Amino acid sequence: MTKKISADVGHKAPAFSLMATGGREVSLADYLGRKHIVLYFYPKDMTPGCTTEACAFRDAYGRLLAQDVEVLGISRDALDMHERFSAKHDLPFPLLSDSEYAVAKAYGVYGKKSFMGREFMGVHRTTFVIDKKGTIRRVDRKMDVKQHADELLTWVKSELA
Repeated sequence: MTKKISADVGHKAPAFSLMATGGREVSLADYLGRKHIVLYFYPKDMTPGCTTEACAFRDAYGRLLAQDVEVLGISRDALDMHERFSAKHDLPFPLLSDSEYAVAKAYGVYGKKSFMGREFMGVHRTTFVIDKKGTIRRVDRKMDVKQHADELLTWVKSELA
């Protein structure tokens, strides 16, 4: 029987280490004690909803950094696709490649999905806010991708300041 990992508010965030845009490895440990993290999982580069979400984080990035928050995006796309997506939209934050869904599974965001009557396994769009101590402080499983980054910024200012 597989042990279920809980990635809920109040729990320690599961550790991860993945290759990211810029050719570097990024891990949770890189930020502990230094920055809060907005860790957002998204299904696929270059798709409309994922592009809207990434660009909203791009537009809020400077304001999030001013609150000691780093943004990390994770999908299963390969690094070359992440590099193209990042360059096309001038994304200032790292995109991490989780090609085997290991981190998505650890955070409980990989599962059954359906689209146009077809069922398949994939990543559910989910955002985690992790504080400097590595504790999950917020989880968003449903969001308006246009407004999400600004909503998180408002929350961070009131809850993590």
